[in-house]
Amino acid sequence: MILVNKYLFQRSVRLLATVLLVSFFITATAFAAALPTPPWISAEAAILVEASTGRVIYEKNADRLMYPASMTKMMTCLLALEQWKDLSAPVTIGPEAAATEGTDFLQGDVLTMRELLMALMMESDNGAAVAVAEAMTPSHDVMEFAASMTQKAWMIGAKKTQFANPNGLPDIRHVSTARDMMKIARYGWSNKEFRKIVDAREHKLVWNTPEGKHERTLENTNELLYTYQGMSGIKTGWTQAAGGCLAGAATRNGVTLICIVMNAPNVDDRFKDTARLLDYGFPLVRLQKGPVKEKIERSVWVHDGSTYKVTAHPREDVKYLLFDGDDKKKFKIEFDMPRFIRAPIKRGDKVGDLVILYDGKEVGRIDMIADQSMQKGFSPAAAVLDLYDRYLSPLIG
Repeated sequence: MILVNKYLFQRSVRLLATVLLVSFFITATAFAAALPTPPWISAEAAILVEASTGRVIYEKNADRLMYPASMTKMMTCLLALEQWKDLSAPVTIGPEAAATEGTDFLQGDVLTMRELLMALMMESDNGAAVAVAEAMTPSHDVMEFAASMTQKAWMIGAKKTQFANPNGLPDIRHVSTARDMMKIARYGWSNKEFRKIVDAREHKLVWNTPEGKHERTLENTNELLYTYQGMSGIKTGWTQAAGGCLAGAATRNGVTLICIVMNAPNVDDRFKDTARLLDYGFPLVRLQKGPVKEKIERSVWVHDGSTYKVTAHPREDVKYLLFDGDDKKKFKIEFDMPRFIRAPIKRGDKVGDLVILYDGKEVGRIDMIADQSMQKGFSPAAAVLDLYDRYLSPLIG
């Protein structure tokens, strides 16, 4: 009797396990069927994210080191917008800029910095990039400017990027990834002037030459600005080594998606791939409001400063990007902040990250920026903290 019961019990367990397994596969298949299959794209690498959160919707070889071509100019433009005091100030085209492949400017031409940036971003003028770099460095050293571009890229989290020039012309030392280009594009998208420049379809360029005043109409090389609903930037790129590249941004129903494609087979495929990915992404996602930036504050200790700490807030309000089936209650906010930073600090400098988690997995980051500037100086509290971090903290562990 005991043997019979044991046999029946084993059969029951096997039957139950089979039922559960079949149910799992049916459910999984039904769930998978509910999500559209990502489109085929020709580009070697790509990534698609929502702009305000950085949450990834699609990626392909996003961390593969590649040539970024003229997408490089996003960083050139950003440094100029952030560091050049007066965009109406004149810049003279020097011999190196005039001799650069792919420029329409001659030595001695004079443009405002704003006009240079329009030519840089709309028609991808390589000489304009060199002129910006020379104007931005006291030594007029293009390599020095490229080093500052790399430093800025690392500062915003694009740690695999290395710039060797300001325009993206082929150089074995000049590399990035689709994910890093996305981080630079997202950073740029938070700058109102940057968005205005990259969204321009046409612009009347005016400049002076030794012979007199000249003008002509610039037309943006991003064909999707004219053909894709909601397209508003950002930067094209093409060389034989890099293939077709495009950083694209489009907005529909209050949602902005940023798409990076790299090494498409030709100049047309980069636009087709971007349109396919945007068409794939928009129906999948929706945004819901999270905490506003004014309600979120953190502090960071400061060494070598005139006071011992600086407060920081997120660069923008928190938003949650939801896919179909997501539960807003599963979102959580954490902070990735250093224990201390060193003066000097400028108001608006990034001092850490607000990290958005969904079900325990990171899905987005927002810059935490300093609320005030601080010069180098001395305060007793800062000196004590510095002493602790230098000598006592390592001993305590």
